[in-house]
Amino acid sequence: MPDIINNIVWGKPLLFLLLGTGLIYTVRLGFFQIVKFPQILKRTFFSLFHDKSRTQCSEKGSISQFQAVSAALAAAMGTGNIAGVATALTIGGAGAIFWMWVSAVMGMALVYGENYLGTVYRRRINGKWYGGPMAYLEYGTGKKGLAVMFAVCCALAALGMGNMTQVNSISSSLEGCFGISPAVTGGAAVLICGVIISGGIKRIGSVTQILIPVLSVAYIGGAVFVIGCNYDKIPAAFSEIFTDAFGIRSVGGGISGAVISRSINVGLRRGVFSNEAGLGSSAVLHSSADCRDPGQQGLWAVFEVFADTIVCCTLTALVILTTGVMDSGSDGVMLVTAAFGKETGEFAPYFITAAVSLFAFATIIGWFYCGECAVTYIFGDAGIPFYKLIFLVFVFVGAIAQLETVWTVSDIFNGLMAFPNLTGLILLRKEVRTDWKVSE
Repeated sequence: MPDIINNIVWGKPLLFLLLGTGLIYTVRLGFFQIVKFPQILKRTFFSLFHDKSRTQCSEKGSISQFQAVSAALAAAMGTGNIAGVATALTIGGAGAIFWMWVSAVMGMALVYGENYLGTVYRRRINGKWYGGPMAYLEYGTGKKGLAVMFAVCCALAALGMGNMTQVNSISSSLEGCFGISPAVTGGAAVLICGVIISGGIKRIGSVTQILIPVLSVAYIGGAVFVIGCNYDKIPAAFSEIFTDAFGIRSVGGGISGAVISRSINVGLRRGVFSNEAGLGSSAVLHSSADCRDPGQQGLWAVFEVFADTIVCCTLTALVILTTGVMDSGSDGVMLVTAAFGKETGEFAPYFITAAVSLFAFATIIGWFYCGECAVTYIFGDAGIPFYKLIFLVFVFVGAIAQLETVWTVSDIFNGLMAFPNLTGLILLRKEVRTDWKVSE
């Protein structure tokens, strides 16, 4: 039954709604994510090297702009950047990567709109900023029912996709590589997670601003090394991505509609799972940033999608395609491990295990804050202690449980978050602007 519901929720209507809303914003905002991309990088990533205001926070109860994007990347950059890409390749073929790129380009417009509106309509409650879809759905559209629906789905998704499925990936990886008992992993994860989340968004931001850059650089560096060792295979890899994306058969030059349909469906779904654009979770985290300019916060979210899908997911795909392991019979993490193992030998399992575990842990603490904000919206601060306890219990259960059904149910709540969020984005589309100064 959960599988049937999941297929309905993540069917063509939701994918069309995600792409359609992204296209509406892309056209209305003048394809800014493409036309003004150099300026976007200048105002985000490159600004870190000369503008201390991006990395420092002057408001009590807030986090810096860089901490906000690190926390948002932490929530998004889970196992989907590694295992998710491998699964997309094995199910949808190389063409799925092209459609992941399409979802990312449309997603850049979506997350810009989400974070612009989330910053405009956010409210300060007990000294802390709360925003995201709950804010602009209630105060922007006046539809509190949609805001409550989003909050309920967000809180449940945080326990499932943002918690149990991630910690299960950690325990499975550590057991397979080092023989560590899942119960031991679960207990350690509870202790570490408890220490971090007890410090609120300030401590979460402090941890993620260190963990995410270091982890991303290490993974990107390893991927570039493997791809560099097989640089002569890069043109063939890109050729395979583009030909498969449009169903062009290598034999006879014919067009296969089945190949196109499979590539589009798998690529778009995996793209959304990877960067979460359109789901609204990014806006929840970015709303806590010490930033008065909604456009600037929106640009950080655009950079987040670029780093997550265009950079990390593409590198994972190229590692697999250039090393020729697609026909090895492996899938998921094992396929990526096999690809890295071609050039790094016995070191590969340890490197991938560390990457999967740290990416997944970053996702857990990032999603905790999303869930906490959702619970606060519904029950007020009184619900936070109970939610922390439940969250930590789910961390341990996730480490030791078999999670096939949990993955499916988590997918459902993830998808259900998109419906109220996209409704708000469509209703408030005329309020979103890109009138930031290019010269800054």
